[in-house]
Amino acid sequence: MSNYSDLLIKKLCLKVRNYPRFSNKEIDKFCWMAAHEYKHGILPSEYDIREIDEDLYLLLLKEFNSKIND
Repeated sequence: MSNYSDLLIKKLCLKVRNYPRFSNKEIDKFCWMAAHEYKHGILPSEYDIREIDEDLYLLLLKEFNSKIND
């Protein structure tokens, strides 16, 4: 996996929670949006198919899942 600091992951998770219409039921969607925004500098458009950093996406999902299971 890529090397991302814990601080970056925490900042992005906070950003995810502050997205409009955030929902715990759609954490995968919002983590994908954050990974996209981090890589490309903008939120994805409705049909955006640009690649994201999958490692970052998985780290964000892992962070959210660990908080849900605590």
